[in-house]
Amino acid sequence: MFEYYYNNVPNVGLCRNNLVYTSEIDRQNNLFSVHYTCDQQYHKNQCLSESALQSKWKRELEFTNQMTAKFPHHILKIAELDEHNKRIVFEIEGEDFWQQANCNQDNYNNVLPDWQEQIIDILKDYRRAGIWKYSLHPSSFFVVDGKLKSINHFFCYSDTEPRVAITDVLDHISKDRKNKLLEYLQKNNVSINQQASFDFYAQICLDSFKSNYPINFIEEAKQIYV
Repeated sequence: MFEYYYNNVPNVGLCRNNLVYTSEIDRQNNLFSVHYTCDQQYHKNQCLSESALQSKWKRELEFTNQMTAKFPHHILKIAELDEHNKRIVFEIEGEDFWQQANCNQDNYNNVLPDWQEQIIDILKDYRRAGIWKYSLHPSSFFVVDGKLKSINHFFCYSDTEPRVAITDVLDHISKDRKNKLLEYLQKNNVSINQQASFDFYAQICLDSFKSNYPINFIEEAKQIYV
């Protein structure tokens, strides 16, 4: 039976696993559901607009399918795809990587000793596929048979797309991360309305996760985009 899926963050409590779609888990059958629907109960009256959900669902579907075709070993196996209801059900083995580490980067090695090497390999293959993936939070990975599997393709772009402004993607970024982003932009004299290159956004994205990953990992990952 599916139930709402939250991350239980120490000293914070239960938090939405995702700010875009509704996350559900079937623990008995090891299934994880991403449902692009406006569920106000799960999102506590903070749902995205229907047009935003539709736009992000299209990206979710497009880039999940691309990576499944090109690098299936990096992606969770799809158990059910319901395009009409904008829902994908994935096969998993327990909770996401971040939750297994008790939402603390000090515990990542206890969950998966080679997690850094695995994520670096995954990010390199996204670039080989011509994809820029910016949803890199540790909850965007699951562990299956000792291997990290990537999800959350709603925040992906292809090499062939035109540039976008930062203002175009702020709707699904948490308040805390948004504040860090604004500080970063101000420090680097970058306008929030500027249409920057995708590699520049990759640098910003990784820097925004310094509270979730060790600095040495962040710096190594940034070299992928140099």
